[in-house]
Amino acid sequence: MGGTTMIELLAPALLAGLAVALVAGPMGAFVVWRRMAFFGDTMANSALLGAALALALQVNLYLAVIATCLVVAVALVGLQRQRQIADDTLLGIVAHITLALGIIALSLQDSVQVDLFAYLFGDLLAVDWRDVVVLWAGAAVILALLAWRWRALLSITVNEDLARVEGVAVPATRLLLMLLLALLITGAIRTVGVLLITSLLVMPAAGARRLARTPEQMAGFASLIGLVSVMLGLTLSWHADTPVGPSIVVAAAVLFGLTLLRRPTS
Repeated sequence: MGGTTMIELLAPALLAGLAVALVAGPMGAFVVWRRMAFFGDTMANSALLGAALALALQVNLYLAVIATCLVVAVALVGLQRQRQIADDTLLGIVAHITLALGIIALSLQDSVQVDLFAYLFGDLLAVDWRDVVVLWAGAAVILALLAWRWRALLSITVNEDLARVEGVAVPATRLLLMLLLALLITGAIRTVGVLLITSLLVMPAAGARRLARTPEQMAGFASLIGLVSVMLGLTLSWHADTPVGPSIVVAAAVLFGLTLLRRPTS
């Protein structure tokens, strides 16, 4: 009975975590290639603002988070086109503005009806089968769009001016990448939470970079490292009674550390 209970509890959590890790691999590769690690923090802070707005307006929390992240992503793309502020500076400004607005909005609430600790650090064990279906459906959409625009996304990552000469719609492709990252981050809230999602994006991809010889290999290895991180993190959480989200991040950190023992590929 105990074994059955464990399987019943962990099965949806495992499948949900694997869905996020599978997509975080190739998306994290673009984050590493384009040095967009701070973008994850910006989207995480935007997600906090979305949650605060959901509480204030009494609307569905996750729909509000998705809408807020998408709006911020579109705004970032528009601001980046102005070329008046460096990207990292712009991301830092937006990240802190959204964080401040989110905290202020939360402070104005008479009572908070949501478990913010789980929201910030993840609560993978709380997912149900409906969440699993939604996450896998979202993962399928993101992976399909990545496969469809893979070459264009690689082109703007290597050299946007050259990509423009080759006929790639650079602004639209950049916007697609931002929107896909925003969708992934909102989906990952249930696994590692808004404060830890950047680590799940960056560490598997950074480790994969040392193992791969091609962009496709890096994306694949990043997904594999992420998948293993989820399984190890869940195992650690179950046996050591530790929070699931941080446990997954610790597992990813250990795997990244192991990749440092290998000389990077040429």
